[in-house]
Amino acid sequence: MTDDEFRTEQDSLGEMQVPADAYWGAQTQRAVENFPISDVTFGRRFVRALGIVKKAAALANSDLETVPDDKVEAIVEAADEVIAGEHDDQFPVDVFQTGSGTSSNMNANEVIANRATEIYGGEIGTREIHPNDHVNFGQSSNDVIPTAMHVASLEAVENDVLPALETLRAALEEKEAEFDDVVKTGRTHLQDATPIRLGQEFSGYRAQIEKGIERLENTTDHLAELALGGTAVGTGLNTHPEFPEKAAEYISDETGIEFREADNHFEAQAAHDAMGEAHGALETVAGSLNKIANDLRLLASGPRNGLGEVDQPENQPGSSIMPGKINPVVAEAVNQVHKQVVGNDAAVSAGAAEGQIDLNLYKPVLASNFLQSARLIANGSEAFAEKFVAKLEADREHCENQVEQSMALATALNPAIGYDKASKVAKQALAEDKTVKEVVVEEGYLSEEEADEVLDPAAMTERVILGDD
Repeated sequence: MTDDEFRTEQDSLGEMQVPADAYWGAQTQRAVENFPISDVTFGRRFVRALGIVKKAAALANSDLETVPDDKVEAIVEAADEVIAGEHDDQFPVDVFQTGSGTSSNMNANEVIANRATEIYGGEIGTREIHPNDHVNFGQSSNDVIPTAMHVASLEAVENDVLPALETLRAALEEKEAEFDDVVKTGRTHLQDATPIRLGQEFSGYRAQIEKGIERLENTTDHLAELALGGTAVGTGLNTHPEFPEKAAEYISDETGIEFREADNHFEAQAAHDAMGEAHGALETVAGSLNKIANDLRLLASGPRNGLGEVDQPENQPGSSIMPGKINPVVAEAVNQVHKQVVGNDAAVSAGAAEGQIDLNLYKPVLASNFLQSARLIANGSEAFAEKFVAKLEADREHCENQVEQSMALATALNPAIGYDKASKVAKQALAEDKTVKEVVVEEGYLSEEEADEVLDPAAMTERVILGDD
């Protein structure tokens, strides 16, 4: 860049050259130069949350007459633009930065201050609206960043993850009903077990997702607590006593989610157990998705030399060398989402357990990993529901043939002829490549009519009242 492509901005350490067309200032520029670590910056959810926090703070300060109304109006307009995503390219700071997230807080302060100064009729860099004295009034990075973490995380859960999981739950419920009359061989230890209806298996998947939704919902109350108002260490120094409650109300208005002041500001800034708890619920949901995806891959394995009980959708060619091969690609993507979320959970769990004395110093990495997990689970669940689960079909004839050949049908003989005889029948059927029904009739243990009644696979999929003898 030439000299005219820069402008000079100042902070407490002196002058810095900043790109002339950038809204950020000196502290952001220092962070860009200090942290060339990952090339990963905060995404839409977190930048939006920073804008929401700054807007709410400005409105609260206006109500409390701590920042002049004319400056507040410009700050709010600039913050609204940040909230809307108009300045996402003005947030260049690497996620791996100071553990308090001060660089990202100052990035927001500088961008909003310079844009507000422009709106106010001033020139960028003149600080007519000051990043610290006006935009950051009554705040500290130590309470702004955890507040933005909670706002972004809870918005992601409420607006992305839970709706996506509901989409998947509904798709599984639809298949549960569609497959309710398909009787198939159950499997435990990957070995033949007693009959089960395919719809019953899908009811288990549906219930897993329902319980995952409940687990996530159980964490939202703690995420709804906001650290804002604690300033540096939780004491609230330089903050109006009414500021935290008012700011939380404005954040609630902006998001449509009920947020509130933290029950204890010292806990809210020194520890991030709420993030660990909520991400633990995300990791559990990812585990559910992984289990369901694995099961459906097994059930669809084949098409001729696998289980082949369900027919999978033909989403794309599966091989660059084997013509006609179709792979469960969407289910495999879900499996990979799980592995990434497990890795993220290790980082979140470790980060949430760290920090020293009055401040947890892992805020940026906690926020980044949480939001990535939320995005992956939301997008993965939507794709899984719409591109895989909804397109599954049952191979009814194959299921029927398999269940008739199953040795596990002998289990139903226990009440009629006893365990020892039933075991003998099962082994003989396997050795002679016959069905259980054929052997039990040939051996004279049951008549053909009795065998038809006792060995009805559909009847075995429900509890029956057993006699006393």
